[in-house]
Amino acid sequence: MELIAGNIAGLYTVSLKKLEDERGFFARTYCKNEFAKIGFNKEFVQFNHSFNKSKGTIRGMHFQVPPFAETKLIRCVQGAVYDVAVDLREGSPTFLQYAGIELNEENMLAVLIPEGFAHGFQVLKDNSALIYHHTEVYTPGADGGIRFDDPALAIQWPLDPLLVSQKDREYKLIDQNFKGIKV
Repeated sequence: MELIAGNIAGLYTVSLKKLEDERGFFARTYCKNEFAKIGFNKEFVQFNHSFNKSKGTIRGMHFQVPPFAETKLIRCVQGAVYDVAVDLREGSPTFLQYAGIELNEENMLAVLIPEGFAHGFQVLKDNSALIYHHTEVYTPGADGGIRFDDPALAIQWPLDPLLVSQKDREYKLIDQNFKGIKV
């Protein structure tokens, strides 16, 4: 596996290496020693599976605030998604900037999203599934979100949004009073 630093500090693409033979393939999806080399020493405490029926669906943009802020490791295991992380860290030089990457079952990429980021994705193929690893358990009351279509972010989604939950549509727009998340 290779961890590739992105343009936003703390955000990494994880490229898995397939070992293939006549039976199929094997790939390591996480290695504590490899992640320690980039300074990641937290423990993953919750794993989630997201299945999405329809191309164009958007989930996000979600985060948890301290002391329940979480790092996420996300991989698409079926189909394809456009995965987006937005830097919400107070005082960050890349505050309110986003990075987007296609994750799909063929490219074997994952993304490591640090604390202080909002996360979401758009489904690019019907019947797509993702696996999430979290460093914190979901904590009601510590969760939050920003709008997927917030003009302050200008996220360029590859498709017209098809399905978005009511909760995700009702997040407030970012205004001049939003200073970010202290991490």
